[in-house]
Amino acid sequence: MIDLTLGELTRIVGGTLVLGDHAVQLGTSESTIVNGPVDTDSREIVPGGIFVAKPGEFSDGHLYVPAAVENGADLVVVERVLDDLAIPQIVVANSVDALGMLATEVVRRIRADGTLKVIGITGSNGKTTTKNLVRTILEGRGPTVAPRDSFNNEVGAPLTMLKLESDSRYLVAEMGASKPGEITRLVRMARPDIGVVLMVGLAHAGEFGGIEKTLQTKTEMVTDLVPTDVAVLNFDDYRVAGMAEKTRAGILWFGLDPRADVRASSLVATPSGTDFTLTLPTGESARVHFSVLGEHHVTNALAAAAVAHTLEVPLAAIVTALESVTRAERWRMEVVQGTQGVTIINDAYNASPDSMLAGLKTLAQISGPGIRRVAILGEMSELGEFSLEEHDRIGRTIVRLGIERIFVVGEGALALHLAATQEGSWDGESVFFATADEAYAVLEAELRSGDVVLVKSSNSAGLRFLGDRLGERFA
Repeated sequence: MIDLTLGELTRIVGGTLVLGDHAVQLGTSESTIVNGPVDTDSREIVPGGIFVAKPGEFSDGHLYVPAAVENGADLVVVERVLDDLAIPQIVVANSVDALGMLATEVVRRIRADGTLKVIGITGSNGKTTTKNLVRTILEGRGPTVAPRDSFNNEVGAPLTMLKLESDSRYLVAEMGASKPGEITRLVRMARPDIGVVLMVGLAHAGEFGGIEKTLQTKTEMVTDLVPTDVAVLNFDDYRVAGMAEKTRAGILWFGLDPRADVRASSLVATPSGTDFTLTLPTGESARVHFSVLGEHHVTNALAAAAVAHTLEVPLAAIVTALESVTRAERWRMEVVQGTQGVTIINDAYNASPDSMLAGLKTLAQISGPGIRRVAILGEMSELGEFSLEEHDRIGRTIVRLGIERIFVVGEGALALHLAATQEGSWDGESVFFATADEAYAVLEAELRSGDVVLVKSSNSAGLRFLGDRLGERFA
């Protein structure tokens, strides 16, 4: 984090400074500098760090203040005064709000010199992959800050912003939401120069209350942009395309449609990735071998290329960066090719109907002599009233895609199994297991050389660990 005095930080978050036994004297709070990393996880605190104690759904961060102090915290932000604390504490009404206020001010100060460019990324699917691609491209241009994992909510996004330093040139902010208004909150913290919207789908539809609420929430990315900003929008998604009417920003289109400004053509999908021709608005084009498995990830690559083009990154540098990325992220189309001839595609970190269908289509495209395609599928969570219908739809689609073997794990995905077995033309190809352990015991004996196996579910279903076990077993 940038240098702030203890007094400045207290005023920024609207708190009250309480000094510990061995802390600075009150009169020196305006000269005492704090600039350590900020975190809400006591395990991540390092000497000089700032620990923000936030109440949680299942625990209370205030219980972990002693652990943060033991790890070297110089300051804690709390919602109540803690006794017998030897370091300063800033007491605030709401620690998550305080985190956001601090992030907003840090971004504002760094932006004041005009060198920082902020990129905001949202969408029902593809945010983390696109964020990683943008980061890879921009790291070659200057100091770049981007989230780790999927730090994209009201806590994770400001924690990322607080990693900015005075010399940071780019901030890549992934912005997710579980209800309307959350993206607006994050946009107003970071004030993106470039706002990217990837797609609008049924991910989290149960929380939002339907696709229209999802559309309304994702549109928040572009409604606050000003005329000097750029909205990078997916031409292929008609819901995203409609956002052009909701923003004052300039529009840069990306997509597979030949009318898009940044587009891909001549796609060739293989088990080692997708080859395509990338074309920029200037008319320049180049062939790209994109190693991230799945044609659907080409759209994410186009979004990243559109951001880079807006920031005047040359085509050659864009291509080099895209070709250097070999996986989307841990547990996202992560390929483990074993010495026993079994290939595991572990894509079980997130699952929505759109991403499930994209993963299954990728599996279906992988064909050749001796290849048997196997799908191990779990629940798509957070679909609410749409859950039964969407699991049923995916189950029937698997049959139509011609995937030879399906294993369904967990009660939440039972409708998927029933739909597949009822679709007809199959005879025992779909097998249901209540637990991942039961599935593993059968899979360990059944998988054979030449099999390509997709493991796909929402994070809550835990199948990513089953994918890891299978990867270790057959690697």
